[in-house]
Amino acid sequence: MAVHFLQNELRKWDESKGDALVLTFFSDERPLRGAAGLADWRLCGRLSRLIKHRRISGRRGETIMLPPGRRLPFNRIVLFGLGSSQRFDEETYRQHVRWIRDVLARAGVGNYAVQPPGRANEFIGARRSLELWMEEADKDNFDAEVAFIDTKNGHKEMAEVLRYRGKRDSA
Repeated sequence: MAVHFLQNELRKWDESKGDALVLTFFSDERPLRGAAGLADWRLCGRLSRLIKHRRISGRRGETIMLPPGRRLPFNRIVLFGLGSSQRFDEETYRQHVRWIRDVLARAGVGNYAVQPPGRANEFIGARRSLELWMEEADKDNFDAEVAFIDTKNGHKEMAEVLRYRGKRDSA
């Protein structure tokens, strides 16, 4: 798995290229936060309207693929509903990562940007989110190029994981 970092800023997204923008959100998360909120802003409230009109809800297991139009530099948007945020823990995070990776693999999406589940709400730390994502990636055969969407500080924490992993792998 190739790992890159993408700032949680729309102007940085405009400079990026990727097959898909992967957005996660909870059923009890209103307004949308993090990457989902920024995408909604750029799409002039399109995601919020889909929620308002009950086309999407964020329920656990919900998966929606949308065209991004001309306003985002990705070929498609893939939304993943996470269910209620009330019982979010590391095991729930792992389940979401396995599910997201499985759906993307079956859809043939090998280059995507994602803000890991729970990061926008700070339910999981940046470093831990990447550690667990990489552990789950090591278990499957889906090789992808992933840009992790986060803040500058979040990326600093994630970079430590990559440095440690690189030293461990070269030893």
